[in-house]
Amino acid sequence: MINVAILSFWHVHAKDYTRDANEHPDTQIVALWDEVPERGRKEAEERGFKFYEDLNELLAQQDIQGVVVVTPTNEHREVLIAAAKAGKHIFTEKVVATTLHECNEILAAIEEADVKLTVSLPRLNASYTLAVQDILSQGLLGDVTLVRTRLSHNGAIPSERGPNGWLPERFFNREQCGGGAMIDLGCHPMYLARLFLGLPESVSANYGYVTGKEVEDNAVSVLRYANGALGVIEAGFVNAHSPFVIEVHGTEGSILYSTHDNKLLVRSTKQGADVKEWQVQSELPENRPSAFAQWVSHIQNDTTAHENIQLALDLTRLMEASNQSARSGAAFKLSDLAE
Repeated sequence: MINVAILSFWHVHAKDYTRDANEHPDTQIVALWDEVPERGRKEAEERGFKFYEDLNELLAQQDIQGVVVVTPTNEHREVLIAAAKAGKHIFTEKVVATTLHECNEILAAIEEADVKLTVSLPRLNASYTLAVQDILSQGLLGDVTLVRTRLSHNGAIPSERGPNGWLPERFFNREQCGGGAMIDLGCHPMYLARLFLGLPESVSANYGYVTGKEVEDNAVSVLRYANGALGVIEAGFVNAHSPFVIEVHGTEGSILYSTHDNKLLVRSTKQGADVKEWQVQSELPENRPSAFAQWVSHIQNDTTAHENIQLALDLTRLMEASNQSARSGAAFKLSDLAE
C-alpha cells in the first residue's frame, strides 16, 4: 500500500484526486497539508486525515511515500522541489510551472532525487485522442496543415451560483494562477495540439477580458510551424454551451470531433473515390488508465512517465510563450524563452 498525502485543497480538482487515491486499491491518503491552515484543517477533519500545519514536518514522515500537489501554481516550484528532496513520489496538477526556467529546475530536482513524477494531463488518455493519433499514424490526412482545439465554459459568468461566476475567486488571481482561461482550461487543448503537431517556432496570443477580471477569460493562441502548419488553441470562461472541439486538417483529409454529439468523423481522399461522405468512427480505442493510475504504476514498476513529463515541459513552454505574446502584442519565439 502506498501512503499518500494531499498537499493543499486550493485547486478545484483536489477533491477529484482525493477520490482517485481513495478508490485506487493500492493507495491510501494518510495526511493533508494546506497553505491555508483553516481550509486544510477543515478538509482533514471531514475526511479523517491527519493534518500538518508545517509542510516540512509532513515531508519528514517516513511512512508517506507519495504526495499529490494541488497548491496554487505559483507555489509549485517550492513545494515540488521540497517534496522531491524529501524522497516523495509526486503527482501534480498542471501546469508544472508558469515559466520554462522554473519547470526545468523542478524536473532537475525530481531527476536528482530519483522519484516518480506524473502530471495530470487527462485528455492524453481519452479514447478520442487515441483515435486521432491512430488515424494520423495511418497517413490518411497527408501532411497536417492545421489543428484547432477548443475548451471553454461559463465559470466567470455571474449567476445564482456566484456573483463572479461559479469558479472560486482564487482562480481569477493572476499571481496565484499565472493567468486565466488559457493557462487553466487552455492547457488541455494546448497539449493536444502539441501532441498532434509537435512544437512550433513561435506563438501569437490574444487575450480578452469580458468580465473585467485581472486575468483573461477569453483567449486564443496560434502556433506557427516552419512548414507553414498552424495550431489554433481556444479557451474561455465566458461560454455557456461551447463544446470541446478537435479539428485536424491535412492535404488529404480531415478529422472532426466535438462533444456536442460525441462523434469522431473522418474524410480522406485516400479512402477511395467512392467515399463521398464523412465516415463516423464507431469503434474508438478504450481510454487508457487515468494519469493517477499511471503514476501508481510507475511507482510500483520503477518506470518513468517519459512522454507525460516531456509534454508537461512543452506545455509550460507554450504557456509562457502565450503569456509573453499576449503582453507584447507580437509573436513570441520559443527559442527566446529562458531555459
